[in-house]
Amino acid sequence: MRAITMKAFGDPEVLQLEEVKDPEPRGPQIVVDVTIAGVNYADIHVRNDTYLAPVKLPYTPGNEVVGTTADGRRVVALTRGGGYAEKALVHRSINWQIPDSVTDEQAVPLALQGNTAWHLLFTVCRIQAGDTIVIPAAAGGVGSLAVQLAHQAGAKVIALASTDVKRQLALDLGADKAIDSASDGLTDRIKEAAGGPVSAALEMSGGDIFQQTLTALAPRGRLACFGFASGQLSDDPSLRYLLENSITVSGFWLPHLYTDRRRPLDFSMKALFAAVANGSLKTLNGGTYPLAEAAQAHRDLADRRTTGKLSLDTSQ
Repeated sequence: MRAITMKAFGDPEVLQLEEVKDPEPRGPQIVVDVTIAGVNYADIHVRNDTYLAPVKLPYTPGNEVVGTTADGRRVVALTRGGGYAEKALVHRSINWQIPDSVTDEQAVPLALQGNTAWHLLFTVCRIQAGDTIVIPAAAGGVGSLAVQLAHQAGAKVIALASTDVKRQLALDLGADKAIDSASDGLTDRIKEAAGGPVSAALEMSGGDIFQQTLTALAPRGRLACFGFASGQLSDDPSLRYLLENSITVSGFWLPHLYTDRRRPLDFSMKALFAAVANGSLKTLNGGTYPLAEAAQAHRDLADRRTTGKLSLDTSQ
């Protein structure tokens, strides 16, 4: 089969298309014939060797696929690597049959980015009607879904985005305000847009943006961190500041839900499929690249030239 293989860490050029052996399932694994592989910012961390989990070379990136199983089911699935390929190994408990009313292109963002957005909002931040929440990268894969889900839950959404086009897209998706995501003066811009400190915020940049988002929170505010796209891990917030303001700061990494026996991902996938099927949740196709052009997809994503979901078409 064809697959993207990394034999070194570094620039996008390390992503090379090769002929490799078909994967062999073991234990609870099944094989999915991949039609579309999702591209996520986590894949850039894998390529740069800054991912949260260790990566052993040679390695095939990709944590999210759509395809068919041996028994003919059309599924969207989460993987632990191996997604940028014509065949991928998937755990039998973290793949979901796609409803007939949902297309492959609509389904591919839901497993990783959709579940991440859903659980950041409702499991970690416990968003309710009347809350005000800050959502970063609001035109991106996770952000564009989170804006819609928070809006539909009755929250006031303050969207962060880097360009006028992206800010307008966030407003079109349901954000109440959309502001420049540049770090200088971010705390004041958030409070001005919100009419005061905010109830909750998502954060995925790290560094100074983390600190400024933190200080935009009202007492009893909740901050959910799910990345460090800037490459900077923030200093710990002051314990005194957290105590004085009753602030909750939480980290979130979706793989910790993969083996949860309460099946939280089944619950969120059912909700996401239903929202897409009834038209209340739009998935944004930001670009579908041939499998051989995985490196270009990484460049475009890292350079913030894209909106919505990027994916690889394994038939090309």
